[in-house]
Amino acid sequence: MKPHQHLIAAATLGLLPLAAQAAVSPDALVGPIAEYKLYVLDNLEQFVDHTEKFTAAVEAGDLHNAQALYAPTRVYYERIEPIAELFADLDASIDAREDDYEQGVKDPDFTGFHRIEYGLFHEHSTEDLNAYAERLMSDVNELDHRVQDLTFPPETVVGGAAALMEEVAATKVSGEEDRYSRTDLWDFQANIDGAREIFTLFKPLAAQEDADFVKRVDDNFDDVETTLATYRVDADDPDAGFESYDEVNKNDRRALAGPVTVLAEDLSTLRGLLGLN
Repeated sequence: MKPHQHLIAAATLGLLPLAAQAAVSPDALVGPIAEYKLYVLDNLEQFVDHTEKFTAAVEAGDLHNAQALYAPTRVYYERIEPIAELFADLDASIDAREDDYEQGVKDPDFTGFHRIEYGLFHEHSTEDLNAYAERLMSDVNELDHRVQDLTFPPETVVGGAAALMEEVAATKVSGEEDRYSRTDLWDFQANIDGAREIFTLFKPLAAQEDADFVKRVDDNFDDVETTLATYRVDADDPDAGFESYDEVNKNDRRALAGPVTVLAEDLSTLRGLLGLN
């Protein structure tokens, strides 16, 4: 590729100009960013498909099926949260918690997965959830539409690895997110999947700057995933999912929080390592 073509490609993806004095050149970031966008688009495609099945079950009044589809549908959103959160309106509509609203579950502005979760797992009913299901499907389709032509900011992508792990450490270990379904471990794994994908794509560039850092982070990812694996329903079938978070006692939650926090702290330095702060 000729020099001017590198610049065009970098500009297309929203990369920093060459004069920015980054630790790595902008054209070196083009490949990882493009690969990450493909990862996001693939997960979005799966997210739309799973949400269609989930909302159809809700609208059909099939409580058992809707409950079973809740966690595996959310996985695809949790993996790509760094990008989804660029659209604050949709993120709030799709994934807000009742604590974000003054009237809690009774607030008319409270929609999305967690409003439906309340009905399915707390009230054990699909009654009065059709409007929320329709809104969720509309919002997911709109998210898919917006991301298609989105320029992915490198600093957002690289910083997303730490953001995903920080969210697990700061709020999800407490069990506050999926408080009614107790499917928190599904979300944990999805956040780890998303963070590891980002790290893997940028690992060759990071290794040029600090090979010891790369090995440490890889080992930390392995430690966290090994811990999570002990809570799988079937070790030989990843799709079988995880035990209820109620089965994870306080000591085990603290043990899980430790390595997650270390991983988040290490990943928080990745942007600086690549000159993207």
